[in-house]
Amino acid sequence: MTLKIVVLGGGRVGNAIVRDLAAEDDFSVLVVDVDPVAVERLTEHGADGVVADLSDLKIVSKAVADADLVVGAVPGFMGYRTVERVLQDGHPIVDISFFPEDSFGLDELAKKAGVPCLVDCGVAPGLSNMVFGRIEEHLDETYSYHCLVGGLPVERAWPWEYKAPFSPGDVIAEYTRPARSRRGGVEVTLPALSEIELVDFPGLGTLEAFNTDGLRSLLRTSRAPEMVEKTMRYPGHAEKMRILRDAGFFSTRDVLVASGHARPLDVTEALLIDQWQFDEGEPDLTVMRIVIEGAKDDKALRHTYNLLDYYNPDTETSSMARTTGYTCTGMARLVARGLWTEPGVAAPEMVGRNALCFDTVIQHLEARGVQIFQSVDEL
Repeated sequence: MTLKIVVLGGGRVGNAIVRDLAAEDDFSVLVVDVDPVAVERLTEHGADGVVADLSDLKIVSKAVADADLVVGAVPGFMGYRTVERVLQDGHPIVDISFFPEDSFGLDELAKKAGVPCLVDCGVAPGLSNMVFGRIEEHLDETYSYHCLVGGLPVERAWPWEYKAPFSPGDVIAEYTRPARSRRGGVEVTLPALSEIELVDFPGLGTLEAFNTDGLRSLLRTSRAPEMVEKTMRYPGHAEKMRILRDAGFFSTRDVLVASGHARPLDVTEALLIDQWQFDEGEPDLTVMRIVIEGAKDDKALRHTYNLLDYYNPDTETSSMARTTGYTCTGMARLVARGLWTEPGVAAPEMVGRNALCFDTVIQHLEARGVQIFQSVDEL
């Protein structure tokens, strides 16, 4: 029996998702995106395509009408409403959009529909959460969780020394959204881009890490007293972003200009879209380090996971699209194969607690050349 999967969004990451799912003989894949060029490219890889504006929820309903499974890959500002509509229409969904709303607000709706709703299914949040869920399930007690993650161009170029492997709007949201962490068992909120630290990575060099709001569901699902996630960039990037933010370039309030009114954020995004756009075939990398400390059988242990992934020239797939997209397709396969059937919203760490589901996704990634290396040390 052929399973019909509808992928909402055919952008940089959606492209990798569609191509990976369309390679399965028993999957029929339909991609829906507003960009006709993106849709046409994906139809060349075995998918069907529809050009449509997914900001119209009636279009979303029409697109998923006969879907067995939906994959959400729209920009973050559209994410929550899109997932909500898919659930209202009674379809299971695996989603990667970095929306600001609380995903558990959709839990009752998913349970009423009797379908799984897997959210934040990217690399971080996503793979990082799965790792934490698996280790926390293994430990008798969890002391701390520390995650550093970033997607970067391989070549550093002035003035930004950065390019966006996904929507610039979602990147800017990381720089404006207050960053939540947990210290001494107490939730702490700090400004994004704060507490900059330098981190060395063998074979890569020195990066800077700063607070962003990446813990998301982990603050709800884990009781670990110390938890933090930081985003990494080349040194100096955070200061430039703080200047733009504090000077009002990320503001959503209208300002009066010669031509009328405009939101500074809209102008900034319009300018940065071109400047942060990767050129065709331009290599990027994804780097992540997860450190989890806890106790098992009266021993204090430190579990360290490292990932360093690069653009794949053979498939012309960016590293961020690979690490994010293939984590998503791995989790989509859990639902498609009946390995995860529980109705309701499930954050990735909840899925990671299931050893079979975790191992299946890790093997799925390894088969596509995405490897995460683990080491364990006794404290």
